[in-house]
Amino acid sequence: MKYRIAMWTSAGFLVAGFWALFAFATFPSGNERIRDVWTLVSLTCPIAIAGMHYPISLYEALAMNGVTYALVGLTAEILRHQPHHAK
Repeated sequence: MKYRIAMWTSAGFLVAGFWALFAFATFPSGNERIRDVWTLVSLTCPIAIAGMHYPISLYEALAMNGVTYALVGLTAEILRHQPHHAK
């Protein structure tokens, strides 16, 4: 179970890193392209929503997205291992 939660955390870290690289790569015209994919960014990197209202550094965004994905993974693992009652 720890391995799977670590994989969820890594996935969250990588997703936030991908969006950061995307934003840096499209910087001069980034506002238009980010608006086009904002729904996808909001779904895959929920910390970006808070970043619209409060200044968040790249490192904070990477860490918080990893924590968010870890919590989602923990919830998924707990629900996956629910005990089945015998008939």
